[in-house]
Amino acid sequence: MDKELREYLLDELNATEKAAFMKRLASDGELKAQFVEVKNILALTALSDQVTYDPEESQKAYRRFMRRIMMRKIRRMTVRTVACVAAVAALVVATHRLTVEQMHRRMEAEIITNTLSVPAGQRVQVTLQDGTRVWLNAQTRLTYPSRFANRERRVTVEGEAFFEVEKDAGRPFIVTSQGVEMEVLGTSFNVNSNPEEQTLQTSLMEGSLKVCFPEAKLKSIVLKPNEQVSVRGKRMSVEKIRHPDCFLWKDGIYSFHNELLADVLKKLEVYYDVTIEVKDPSIYRWEYTGKFRHRDSIDDIIRMIRKIHRFKVEKDEENNVITLK
Repeated sequence: MDKELREYLLDELNATEKAAFMKRLASDGELKAQFVEVKNILALTALSDQVTYDPEESQKAYRRFMRRIMMRKIRRMTVRTVACVAAVAALVVATHRLTVEQMHRRMEAEIITNTLSVPAGQRVQVTLQDGTRVWLNAQTRLTYPSRFANRERRVTVEGEAFFEVEKDAGRPFIVTSQGVEMEVLGTSFNVNSNPEEQTLQTSLMEGSLKVCFPEAKLKSIVLKPNEQVSVRGKRMSVEKIRHPDCFLWKDGIYSFHNELLADVLKKLEVYYDVTIEVKDPSIYRWEYTGKFRHRDSIDDIIRMIRKIHRFKVEKDEENNVITLK
């Protein structure tokens, strides 16, 4: 692994060294690919907020990752040794060698489809092959190729995801969800897809975004910054973004503004992987405005809500169920 990359990930570079490293990263394709690979593996192995909020834990996780890399290098050395022996044998059997080479070419040409599913109570950030960054909220599934084709960059999402798309004028970035296509060239936007309720909401922060049904592209809607489109069935409606802070979830902050408590409780079930039962129907009619961090416990959140709305709480630790009365 590149020495500067290792020092950057361990936060051992000063400001000048970091600036020089980022400049080199932008121009060195091999270094950028290695950087993306390491960041993705760290994100997928962590799947927790400790990597984001605790530098000491982050460095410990990285050192554990480096030990795994060293073991992989040893295994690769063994594989190379075996490959050398196989190459010598292949010189004797030319036909066999040709067949193996053709198989390798076909394998390299194949594009592997990856699916990343984030469980309840977690969120994760992943960098795609083109440099696009994607944040995935709890209970979200992202399907994406190992590398993008020449003409377009296409992914599929179910759940909630925030995209910061790397600009590439020659290859539009397309997100599909519930039969809806969202096409961009370089922008940041949030997608919230709920297949159970057959609803989809796309909110644009920067750039431009075209939203359409594939079978009716001439009737597409082009969003401007600070606009969002809501899709229900085959109907689309556009409005201004009323509460931008709700997209802070990617930074571990959950914000609600005059939102029905029934909807807040549904989100808390996903964010904290718990079951919340409501015995008093009047609770569903209340509205809640507030902000909290994902690292706060569910007990802390319930306590905060009770300061505004009075209700009783029972907790079943064994079955992970919270009852509001």
